[in-house]
Amino acid sequence: NVLPVPRRNRASACGPEKDFVLTVQTAVTTLCPCSKAIARYGAHNQRGNVTVALRSEKTVWIEEVIAMVENSASSELYALLKREDEKAVTEQAYDNPMFVEDMVRNVAQLLQKDPRVAWFRVHAVNQESIHNHNAFAQLEWRRPAS
Repeated sequence: NVLPVPRRNRASACGPEKDFVLTVQTAVTTLCPCSKAIARYGAHNQRGNVTVALRSEKTVWIEEVIAMVENSASSELYALLKREDEKAVTEQAYDNPMFVEDMVRNVAQLLQKDPRVAWFRVHAVNQESIHNHNAFAQLEWRRPAS
């Protein structure tokens, strides 16, 4: 699975003060829990884009952020699938329905547990497949000073 991963690094220093913000965007799949609850034959999916911006003094790898996001969604998004793989992915999403706000909360909980992370913003937009609007959620958090 090779998908492009937009990312941005911003660093600044003023004397001994340093600031580093890593921003990573990850594409995922979510399945609507409401649709699953009311439908007899399936549920609708959304393709989502999750952007995580985080501030840390120690290295947080891009791959770690991607894994946190993908593990918080209904399923990963794949560039290319064979039919049997497509079946497995849609079944995985069906077994793990997720609202956009649940996905953002899940990512936030993982980031809060990571002692390297001093601040983050998780921003997610799901492109709805059957509605004329997108679903959106965002959460920002700063580690309290110790």
